[in-house]
Amino acid sequence: MRWIEFPNPKLQVTGLPWFTENAREVWRLPARAKGVVRPPVWDLGTHPSGGRIRLATDATALSIRLRYSSIGRMNNMCAIGQMGVDLYVDDVYWKTAFPTEPGVLEFPYFSGIERRRREIMLYLPLYHPVQVAAIGVEEGATLWGPRPFAAKGPVAFYGSSITQGGCASRSGLSYQAVVCRALNLDFVNLGFSGNGKGEPEVAALMAEIPASCFVIDFAVNCDSVEACRKVYAPFLAILRDKHPRTPMIAITPVFSTRELFEKAAQEKWAGLREVVREAVAERQAGGDRRITSVEGCDILGPEGHEGFVDGTHPNDLGFQAMAKGLGPVLRQTLNL
Repeated sequence: MRWIEFPNPKLQVTGLPWFTENAREVWRLPARAKGVVRPPVWDLGTHPSGGRIRLATDATALSIRLRYSSIGRMNNMCAIGQMGVDLYVDDVYWKTAFPTEPGVLEFPYFSGIERRRREIMLYLPLYHPVQVAAIGVEEGATLWGPRPFAAKGPVAFYGSSITQGGCASRSGLSYQAVVCRALNLDFVNLGFSGNGKGEPEVAALMAEIPASCFVIDFAVNCDSVEACRKVYAPFLAILRDKHPRTPMIAITPVFSTRELFEKAAQEKWAGLREVVREAVAERQAGGDRRITSVEGCDILGPEGHEGFVDGTHPNDLGFQAMAKGLGPVLRQTLNL
């Protein structure tokens, strides 16, 4: 094997806007954000959800070398989805590298296949830090740059644990990964589990991204309807101030099975949805024609009650439904 140390110009890193600034660390936030954002946001920002390594190659063998300092133990998410690195070849899932103990993992994805050009995409873990050490191909393999995306900039998503990818069974099955793979779009995942609270510091960082579209879906992480009302419109305003013409899509909270039997949940979810609608309507009334709202229950509603692992977080069925519902909206918004 010929090991190509990471990072390397032949290995394109996408979905991590501050990767160059952070040297070899696959973090979702810039190092300068430590101490600026709250500690839980920073810690979650070291999980590389949405980060991808892309290349094209005619290699007949492909391996990866990863370093894990610890092993995750989430109750509502399998270890592969939490810590694994998915391999997609020509947009088809092949295999997942995942650790069983801390340390260096050297994982062979394939060997001995026919030599021809293939598009390679590696999805980094959704809910656990990792260091990428190297990508291995056999001697004599050729590497090229990957195909271009259909839009100039990434779609930047901000939100909750659902946005971060909880609880997909693999890193390539978050709803952003599914829909953006189908539409050949780049994306950035700024979902922070339990901590997507609409803070201005995070909005300012998000505004640094040269996005083709912003997707906002953080309302469920607000402690109350009033807390959401206090931060939601200002969050949108920070993005719009830096990106006056970039489309924005605001998603109201998707359905939760808690709404079937908890009156408090019914009232809170209904209130949060109304806050999102009102904030978007207010901007539209002020002349903003580049913002729209999407009803979360239209993309994952009561009929999709099997699409959850714990009543709140989607499973793969739920994420497939969300991707299917959001796809036409993104296609129209970006004129694909």
